[in-house]
Amino acid sequence: MRNLVLRLVHVDRDFFSFFGIEPQLALDPVSLQTRFYELSRRWHPDKFAGQAPAERELALQNTALLNDAFRTLKNPVQRAEYVLSRHGLALDDAASKKVPPELLEEVFEMNMALDELKDGDASVKPQLQAAREGFAALLSAIDAQLQSEFRRWDESHAPAALVEVRAALNRRKYIHNLIKTVDRALEGA
Repeated sequence: MRNLVLRLVHVDRDFFSFFGIEPQLALDPVSLQTRFYELSRRWHPDKFAGQAPAERELALQNTALLNDAFRTLKNPVQRAEYVLSRHGLALDDAASKKVPPELLEEVFEMNMALDELKDGDASVKPQLQAAREGFAALLSAIDAQLQSEFRRWDESHAPAALVEVRAALNRRKYIHNLIKTVDRALEGA
C-alpha cells in the first residue's frame, strides 16, 4: 500500500499522463472509459479509509483530478480545447464572436427575423427553423473537419494541425452560439 501512496503523491497533473496515455485528439471513448474505471478502483478514497489523513486527502485529490480529466478527455471539443491550451493556443474569444465572411448574409437575415419575432411577428418562425437547420448542418461539417484535423495532429503533432483545430473550434463556437440564440428565441416565442 505504501508504494501506491507514493505514486499518488507524484502523479503528473497532465490529464493524458494521469490516464497513462499518449496525448492525442482522436481517442477511443470505450478505452478511455475502461481506463477511467480501472483508475477509479485503484484510487477510490474508501481504499484509503484506514490510512493517515494526508494519504486520505491525496486519494480524494486524485479522485477529483481523475473525474476532471475524464470529463475533459471524453468530450472531443473539450479535449481539443485542453490540448490547445497546453500548447499556448487557447480559443480566441474575438475570433469566436466574429461572423465568418461566408455567413454574413445568413446571420443578417437571422438577426432581422429575430427582431421581427421579438416584435411579435410569429410568421418568421419557419425562417428561423430553416436557419437553425442550416447552422446545424454547418456544425456537423465542422465536426467532420475536426475529426480529420484530430487524426492529422495525432499522426504528426505538427503545430500547423493545431492551428487548424483552433480555427475550426472558433468557427464551431460561433455557429453553436447562433443555434443557441435561435433556440432561445423560438422557445420564448
